[in-house]
Amino acid sequence: MKIAVVGGTGLIGSRVVHNLNEAGHEAVPHSLSTGVDVITGQGLEAALAGADVVVNLTNSPTFDEASPAFFRSSMDNLLAAAGEAGVGHFVILSIVGVDRVPELDYYRAKTLQEDILKAGLVPYSIVRATQFMEFVDAVLSWTADDDTVRLPRTPIQPVAAADVAATVADVAAGAPLRATLDLGGPDTYPLDELGRITLAAKGDRRSVTVDDTAGMFAAVRGDALTTGDGARIAPTHYRDWLK
Repeated sequence: MKIAVVGGTGLIGSRVVHNLNEAGHEAVPHSLSTGVDVITGQGLEAALAGADVVVNLTNSPTFDEASPAFFRSSMDNLLAAAGEAGVGHFVILSIVGVDRVPELDYYRAKTLQEDILKAGLVPYSIVRATQFMEFVDAVLSWTADDDTVRLPRTPIQPVAAADVAATVADVAAGAPLRATLDLGGPDTYPLDELGRITLAAKGDRRSVTVDDTAGMFAAVRGDALTTGDGARIAPTHYRDWLK
């Protein structure tokens, strides 16, 4: 199949393209750097011409109140172009539990993206992933100083980007799910414990203090960001990934 991967030069996208091409498909990466702008629509018609599948891995440049506008414009443009091109399958990557944390602007924006896709005419698949292992350092940096990292006890189920990309590629190569597939790593940790494991593995002597008001994940209630029944569990363990 010919598969247009929009946002195909980033952390996940580049791996999705590689995996699909290795499997014998024709996966083509598209992004601003290749002349495709999902907000203005520039380059979309040419990018989707002849495509059997579109994988949308683009992301809002901000996580604030401006993010819903990005996802609305980009999805409207992509769905219109996909319809014109006769695309038979539209795949997006979202976040496990995204509709259970309405306090966060970005999570509301991703929920909007899912809703727009479901309401469209193109058969779809939604892959929801838990927190990427690659982003744990950034999470720690939000509430850190020279001596201490403050973290809530929010349950986190980290998943490796390589496992996310493998799942997205697998879904893109199959029939439309017309549903959502949740993906998570094999282990769940309170975020403060995840912080201690991470710092210890890196030889970082800062201490971790429990603060249930610290950082973005303080807004999460219960186990909203972990997978439930029917989810796909990725193989990579966080401690192994750290090595």
